[in-house]
Amino acid sequence: MTRRLDLQDRIETLAFHKAGYGYRRITAELRRQGVIVNRKLVLKIMKESDLLVRPLRGFTITTDSKHAFPVYPNLYQNQWPDAPDRIWVADITYIRLPLGFVYLAVILDAYSRKVVGWALSKSLEADLVIEAMNVALAERQPPPGLIHHSDRGVQYACHAYTDLLKQHGVQISMSRKGNPYDNAVAESFFKTLKKEEVYLSDYRTPEEAKRQIKHFINLVYNQERLHSSLGYVPPVEYELQYKQTQTAA
Repeated sequence: MTRRLDLQDRIETLAFHKAGYGYRRITAELRRQGVIVNRKLVLKIMKESDLLVRPLRGFTITTDSKHAFPVYPNLYQNQWPDAPDRIWVADITYIRLPLGFVYLAVILDAYSRKVVGWALSKSLEADLVIEAMNVALAERQPPPGLIHHSDRGVQYACHAYTDLLKQHGVQISMSRKGNPYDNAVAESFFKTLKKEEVYLSDYRTPEEAKRQIKHFINLVYNQERLHSSLGYVPPVEYELQYKQTQTAA
């Protein structure tokens, strides 16, 4: 009984600090802490304590693809690259504030799911995605041949953005019209961000939103959050594992 109560305390603590974690991630986190436990018991305890995460609604399309700029073929096809900086995926979402919206543009590495660049603005102009891309390019300095995948939105199709990509030897890839599942990695990130950060916060100003989202992306999501698709390790750790295998080889 003592062990059961101790385990319940651990689960409740994790559920509080890791808002949005389901029983699988809670189990994985417990195992990383050296606790020997199976998923069924974690699920049972979380059900009894009303700690199970309720699913969110599906994808929402917010892209304006009615423009005269060139549209590029889908080179990505939701493939899983075998190394970092082979494929980046980009997308935009909106965040509601008391007096309007702010828009968040992100770029994720499709191999590690790490956010490699992001920008937040009250404007939905191309400058938003250009800023996010410049951050990613400066941080990662990818080799030529990198595939950049996005939807067909005007921000990604405009010449200012595509010229920037071409200048750095980046191949341009775009989703099929009206199909958000072609960019499921980015959509999954936004779902996580909103469930585990945005919907739990009460941003009053764009500056406050930016400060808290920066903390979530840089510290929580990239360095701490366990990803089921990565074998329940964070993106930074997953990339480190890759580098270690390359060094050993």
